[in-house]
This record gives sequence, C-alpha cells and structure tokens, in this order.
Amino acid sequence: MSKGFYKVPTPVNEPVLSYGAGTKERAELQEMIKQFRSEEVEIPMWIGGKDVKSGKLVPMSPPHDHKHILGHYHQGDKSHINQAIDAAMAAKEDWVNLSWEHRASIFLKAADLLAGPYRQKINAATMLGQSKNAFQAEIDAACEFIDFLKFNVHYMTEIYKQQPDSAPGMWNRLEQRPLEGFVFALTPFNFTSIAGNLPTAPAMMGNTIVWKPSKTQIYSARILMELFKEAGVPDGVINLIFVSGPEAGEVIFSHPDFAGFHFTGSTEVFQGIWKSVGENIQKFKTYPRIVGETGGKDFIVAHKSAQPKVVSTAITRGSFEYQGQKCSATSRVYVPANIWDEVKANILEDLKSIKMGPPEDFTNFVNAVIDEASFDNITGYIDRAKEDADVEIIAGGGYDKSVGYFIEPTIIVAKDPKYITMCDELFGPVVTIHVYDGDKYEAMLDIVDSTSIYALTGALLAQDRYALELGTKKLVNAAGNFYLNDKPSGAVVGQQPFGGARGSGTNDKAGSMINLLRWVSPRTIKETFVPATDYRYPFLEE
Repeated sequence: MSKGFYKVPTPVNEPVLSYGAGTKERAELQEMIKQFRSEEVEIPMWIGGKDVKSGKLVPMSPPHDHKHILGHYHQGDKSHINQAIDAAMAAKEDWVNLSWEHRASIFLKAADLLAGPYRQKINAATMLGQSKNAFQAEIDAACEFIDFLKFNVHYMTEIYKQQPDSAPGMWNRLEQRPLEGFVFALTPFNFTSIAGNLPTAPAMMGNTIVWKPSKTQIYSARILMELFKEAGVPDGVINLIFVSGPEAGEVIFSHPDFAGFHFTGSTEVFQGIWKSVGENIQKFKTYPRIVGETGGKDFIVAHKSAQPKVVSTAITRGSFEYQGQKCSATSRVYVPANIWDEVKANILEDLKSIKMGPPEDFTNFVNAVIDEASFDNITGYIDRAKEDADVEIIAGGGYDKSVGYFIEPTIIVAKDPKYITMCDELFGPVVTIHVYDGDKYEAMLDIVDSTSIYALTGALLAQDRYALELGTKKLVNAAGNFYLNDKPSGAVVGQQPFGGARGSGTNDKAGSMINLLRWVSPRTIKETFVPATDYRYPFLEE
C-alpha cells in the first residue's frame, strides 16, 4: 500500500453572502423557504446508519408562527440511547483504523457540500426552525460550520505532525489515539454551526458519537445529518437521537464506555452533568473528557474617551442581533455620564428603524425568541423592571405571543450596577445600562469583574490607549473572548477561537487546536536501536 505525508488544503474563512435585493442567493433562499414551509416533514432518529422511528410524533413549529406545522420528529426513549451507544461502539474499530486522510476527506467534502447544494437548505431550515434572519443564518449555519470543518481538518493534521525530539541511539514517536469509548454531544438551539461542530470535532479525531440536539433545533439538525450521510460519514460514527435530557443523562453518565462529553448550553445543566459524572466516576473505564461552553453575562465598558456612535452601534448590534440569544450577546453595559446623552439618543434613533417580525421578511432585523418558556422567562424580568422604582425602561418593553414569541428590543437603565438584570443571564433582546461617573473608570472595572459568575465575552471601548491597557489587565479573567473597540460578539473560526472560563465553561476554544486535543489520548513510543546488555552504569566502577 502506498504511503505518504499529506498536506490538506489551506483553510480560508468562507465568504459571507450579502442576500441583498436582486442577488442570486436571496432568490434561491426565498425559494427554499417557500418550499420548506409548504411541506410537512417526518424526522426519524438516525442510529447505526438506519432511520429509527419510535411512533411518538412531536410537532415542530416556527417560533415566529407557532400555529404553523413544519413537521414532526420521533421522540425516543432509553432504549434508543442504548441502541445509539451500541452502534457507536460497534463502528469504533473500523473508524479508528481508517487512515486519517480519509477522515479528513469526508469532512472536507461536507464543507464543500455545505458551501454549495446544502447552503440554502441549512439557512432556510435555521431561519424557519430557529427564527433567524437571513444574514444571521448565513454567518452561523453556513459560513461558521464550513469554517469549523475546514479549519479543524487543518488543526488535526498539525496535531499529528507534532513529534518529540530523539536522543542519539533512539527514536521517540507520538501517536494520538481516539478516546477509549464513545463521546456524547449535547448541542444547543441557538447556533446550527455549534450543533454541527460538537459531534464532528471529536469524530474527526477518530471517535464515535452519540448526538442529542436541542428539541428546538431538530428541524435543522436533520439537514446536518443528511449532509453527513452524503459526505460519507460511515454508519454508526454519528448517531442522532431525540430523547429527553434526564433520560440521556441517566443512561450515558453511568455507562462504562462513556469517554467524553461535548456540550454547549446552560451553566446549571453543565454543573449538574459534571456532578453526575463525578458521582459515577468509578463506573467508567477511563476518566471522561468534559468540555463545555455555557452561560454568559457579556459586557461592554465604555471609557469617557469613547466615541458615542461607536458605543451605541456596539450596543445595538451586540444586544439585539438574533434577539440577544447568542452566548456572546451584550447583556450589561457601563457608560460614562459625559457621553451618555449622545449614546442614548443614538440608540433610540437606531431602534426607530429596526423592524420586528418573521425572518421570511428580509427587512426584519429582530425575529422571535425560541419558545414559550424563554418568552415567559424574559418577559418576567421586563415586568419586574416596570415595577421597580430604581430602574427605567427607556425603549421597548412590549411583547406578544399570540402569533409568535415576539419581544421588543428593550433597554433598561439601572442606577444600581448590581441590579438583577445586570447579573442574571436573560438570553433575550434585553440589555441593561448603568451610567457611571467617568472619573471612576478603574473602580467601575472592579465592579464589572465581580458582578457576574460568568466570563465569556466582554468589550472595552475607548480612544485612550492607557484606558484600554488598564481595562485589559484588570479584566484579565472576566472574559475568554475580549474585544477592543468592537461589540463582544461575532467570533470567527481561525481568528478568535471561542470559549470562556469561570461559570462560562472549560474554555477549550471551539475552532482551535486546543479543542481537538481534548478528543485524543496521546501515547509516546520510545524505540532503542542498540539496547543495553549490562545493567551496570559507569559510576559503579572502582
């Protein structure tokens, strides 16, 4: 058999299409949306290369039009979890033994399929199932996942290239083994790209996967599974199940072959899972790898030297893109009094031009939040703010769920920098602003650092370079992704690998080599060419 060291294509970030009026991509996407809305789909689980139907059908509706039925998925149970684990373990040997370049080829093919015939399928499914506008769907479901696939293949080859030095007379080698067991991927609703990356990153490194998507993302998850099948992912390597979280946890986190967990979701859920893993640690063949990106209470701090228009634009985009349902969305802002009036006027002017409605209408900037539970949670905070004397709602505050789960972009101004909406994660189109004395910038930084349990993203806005340096140093542990003179969202694979610490996760940086290293277990091999034949060392001589 021929052998060689292979150089994979150099990755570049996927260009983001504009979907402007009159463009080809806009027409194609609108046609795909029309097609998807006109049909009802039935979505089975996918286990060991087979469609698996439980017969228990659950309807799926657009969050912005909850009376419309997009289709139904088959709800699974514990038996399907065990089937998926068995399928993953049965597929493991062949997948591990497949040469790495063939694994690379599969996921590079998936990237090209996604950039081509699957692009508008995944965008339309994300828009309808998760209520994302065309641009937000494009940068997430298409571009970011394409980037994950291409850059991860590149990082995989870099990992395999890393080898130790060797002393004379010996040869040291390093091999990267997949984890001994299966990996469980539990994925969120808000980013289709994350739903794709969490199972594929460990699979790329030779692991086999049990994948449970959020129930509110199943509509686009089916397109990802179709993509994986067409790209050539072998049967049993990625197994897609639709089961409840507690049932999945009960089976998976006590299974002896559980070897890794790849997660994006809430801090509360992640901490509960970590506790379960710890309580069952004696049951596992190996210590599981636990990788999680969880909650955030992401901030903008403006210095008195900041440009008001820069500040207001960062707030508007950072807070209200995708209805504030990004892990990185701006949720708390600290503005110095000397620029507040201008910043406030700019934001209110921005909001006058922002339209809210279904994503099928491309002129809508804001769409619906994901479901009724989220709607009720967010509006509960808004109602409380309406009653509290120490805060003022200066924009928005309205909401309506009669047709879809719509909440107006809402701005709360709080006198107390520790007011509840400055501390709690809301995950919606609500931002709270605290106006402070611009001469107390350093003291404000201390408050920013101590306000939240989270440390995901944050931003500093200033013209004063000394202020930027001071803030960067004092907030060194407050955010895993830190931005200077920009909004604290919009991380790009290969440029700003994403992840935070503290209550925001394990900071294993999705979209980097760091993440892929969590899915392998290295083995060092030392070969001695001329072995010793006498136990005695020279120091023993008389």
